[in-house]
Amino acid sequence: MDFFCFLNINTFITDPLTHDFMRKALFMSSLVAAVCGFLSSYLTLKGWALMGDAVSHSVMPGVVVAYALGLPFSLGAFIFGVGSVALIGFIKQKSRVKEDTIIGLVFTGFFALGIVLVSKIKSNIDLHSILFGSPLGISLSDVKQTVFISLLVVLILLVFRKDLMLYCFDPRHAKTVGINVLFLHYLLLTCLSLAAVVGLQSVGIILVVAMLITPGATAYLLTDQFDNMTMISVLSAIFSSVIGIYISFWFDLETGGSIVLAQTFIFLFAFLFAPRYGLFKFKKLISGYKQ
Repeated sequence: MDFFCFLNINTFITDPLTHDFMRKALFMSSLVAAVCGFLSSYLTLKGWALMGDAVSHSVMPGVVVAYALGLPFSLGAFIFGVGSVALIGFIKQKSRVKEDTIIGLVFTGFFALGIVLVSKIKSNIDLHSILFGSPLGISLSDVKQTVFISLLVVLILLVFRKDLMLYCFDPRHAKTVGINVLFLHYLLLTCLSLAAVVGLQSVGIILVVAMLITPGATAYLLTDQFDNMTMISVLSAIFSSVIGIYISFWFDLETGGSIVLAQTFIFLFAFLFAPRYGLFKFKKLISGYKQ
């Protein structure tokens, strides 16, 4: 990369936009980031970070099986994602093993099954693209699937916004006031599985976990209001996706990894300087400087 191009902000921004694949990657990554950021607020409030990890890794064998049967990757990934959630719930009900242990067992088992299937089924599946995504080379059919699934997830979250918020914040109170918490439980898990599917093309199975966790965790440090938390989560996810793609273009870096690193730096900034909950509490630093 020409260092002077980096210093010239106009060139830095506009040159990548002359490429069709970059415009497509920016659109897709921003869309996926918005969906994952929206859902991330609920997962953070509910404390489901590990569940997001489990579902994201469990979709891998579904991708391979779908390829072998000639089906869309998204269908196989969704079925195995929901299947992993159902299996976790079944083992939890039928054994005395704690939920976090069950989640660890199920997602590592599914993930290992996916790796074995990739090695045994003759196909053109690129394991690297499954694990780390390939937003710069996404096909038109995948774009259509991602847009449809993204809109579906956003619609579900908007329709059940208040009920889901109460369920995540206080499930006992939600049950007391007559809300069907079991329905909301599986609805949220379904949205999680769908989000893992849309993130599969953008950042891959491994890094989609960060897309589902980091934006919500960042927003949680910056506000106590859930609506503000959702907005901050979505905006930080989109911003980090755009920055990550530009950095990967100019410095020839892995796109998915660049996006997640951008998210991580934003979280670290919030962790250090958030007005109320930051390590250094930015407001105190300013007031101390004025004194």
